[in-house]
Amino acid sequence: MIIMGIGFRAAADLASLQDAMRLALESSGNQMVDALVTEAAKSREKVFRELAQLMGLPGLGVTQSNLAQMITPTQSQRIQDRFGTGSLAEAAALVAAGPDALLLAPRVVSGDGKATAAIAQSLKESQS
Repeated sequence: MIIMGIGFRAAADLASLQDAMRLALESSGNQMVDALVTEAAKSREKVFRELAQLMGLPGLGVTQSNLAQMITPTQSQRIQDRFGTGSLAEAAALVAAGPDALLLAPRVVSGDGKATAAIAQSLKESQS
């Protein structure tokens, strides 16, 4: 399963999320994504639900306690202080993809700086 993690500021709009998503897809070689994921409270935000619906993908949420267990290549002090991990997008993608996940696309930032995205894949599935 290939999962795209999304992080976004309260001021982000659909275009911000779409831009981050586009950049992550380009970085991964345009992998097909099976689901979108973010922090649980953010998964209920209108802009995240709109993106999932537009893409025809499940929009999932993961708990902050699960996010905090992930060590990510990208380290943002602001995100570390808020979510307990260095990158919300990377951590969400890795958590949702499972314990044997690998980042296919590290965090990218939308042009307006309001959204981030990263892509992870379960290694178990890629080896079968």
